[in-house]
Amino acid sequence: QVQLVESGGGSVQAGASLRLSCAASGRIFRISTMGWYGQAPGGPRVLFAHVTSGCSTNYADSVKSRCTISRDNAKNTVYHQMDRLNPEDTAVYYCFTIYNDASGRAYIRRSWGQGTQVTVSS
Repeated sequence: QVQLVESGGGSVQAGASLRLSCAASGRIFRISTMGWYGQAPGGPRVLFAHVTSGCSTNYADSVKSRCTISRDNAKNTVYHQMDRLNPEDTAVYYCFTIYNDASGRAYIRRSWGQGTQVTVSS
């Protein structure tokens, strides 16, 4: 069983910055990819960014100029730095990880049902 624990959300004014964190723990042998989804009120979940084990990154067009994803492999943690936040960034942010167990089998774990709330007021 693998657990994902997110932190760093909150309520901020437009223009502020936040850094979200997500730590994975449990029966993990190797993590290949970690990333973030966001779900705005009433909207679908959208893949915002992900980072591979080789630190190759990919971003949705809506966030690429304002966000930086990074990871600490020693801590099995992914970070999502968000700058110049605006009210359209208000969402619940979920992280995910694609990992291998000791047998080499690959899994994906998403933090649906948890997430961290980001609220941006104008």
